Amino acid sequence: MVVDGKQRQRNTLLNWYEANRRVLPWREDPSAYHVWISEIMLQQTRVEAVLGYYERFLQALPDIPTLAAAPEDQCLKLWQGLGYYSRVRNLRKAAEIVVSEYGGVLPPEPEKLRKLPGIGRYTAAAIASISFGKRIPAVDGNLLRIWARQTAYAGNISANSAVREAEQFYLPILPEENPGDANQALMDLGAMVCLPQRPRCTQCPWEADCAACAKGVPEDYPVKNSAARRKIQKRTVFLILFNGAVALQKRPDKGLLAGLYELPSAEGHLTRQQALSWLRRRNVEALRIERMPESKHVFSHLEWHMIGYRVLAGAWPDPPDRYIFATLRQREEEYALPSAFAVYLNQADY
Repeated sequence: MVVDGKQRQRNTLLNWYEANRRVLPWREDPSAYHVWISEIMLQQTRVEAVLGYYERFLQALPDIPTLAAAPEDQCLKLWQGLGYYSRVRNLRKAAEIVVSEYGGVLPPEPEKLRKLPGIGRYTAAAIASISFGKRIPAVDGNLLRIWARQTAYAGNISANSAVREAEQFYLPILPEENPGDANQALMDLGAMVCLPQRPRCTQCPWEADCAACAKGVPEDYPVKNSAARRKIQKRTVFLILFNGAVALQKRPDKGLLAGLYELPSAEGHLTRQQALSWLRRRNVEALRIERMPESKHVFSHLEWHMIGYRVLAGAWPDPPDRYIFATLRQREEEYALPSAFAVYLNQADY
């Protein structure tokens, strides 16, 4: 029997996957809810970082109706440290829609999945393929990189046209039965072998088919676009201790770190005298003020360059309405605080 190139690639890929697959909890029980939660958590986040969050999230919110009914603050707290908090807000919004429109069960059709908040082309394909057996390529960054190297693609892989070309490349490789296995095999191939730097070409089941490898320049693909420089913001952070608690304020409901709690801060790097003036304008009697270390936090498009002051407050007759005061227990159990402030919060309780 003659085996065409795509069928041969499928066979070599699935044989490699059977011998090398990563054992992950959402693969052991690939219900649509589990795959959905894992895929959203894995966006721009390493598998190793996600594992603990995934287990804790499912313990607290084991199904879609529970997620839909959960308070937003609980969802944000469960997500604390993962970043990109719009992901968990969209999860909750989508769960509400699934409960109201689909009886609490995710629909199997990728077109319907893509209409839910936070579910794009890739995530819809992954859920439909892995959980519902739909024969549809789930093309993420890993699969785009593999495809670009296989074909020595010289264009911009972020373009919609490139994604469509990659989907057409992969579609004949997906088997009729269990197409999700092939998609997960490709995810593992990109995560374990076809790495962004120093790809392990000699371990790759598709080495003989790879145009970039044949040229001897696999790291030249995908062709890299020049990244825009991040904007830098200078901030002064205040760790204000009052009556055994820390002053926090809630960020606006839209924008960066929307709806999370944070330490009060000011724009720019304030001198000690400027910091005291800032505190006086907020009616803070500073019994003691100490400079804290400098810190930097990098977002996708922005960097915060921070300095900080640890302030022991005495009488505070009229604190701003937007402030709350959180004990250590409350910070650990109730309020979601961005990791950007971890350096300063670590000095709250000594």
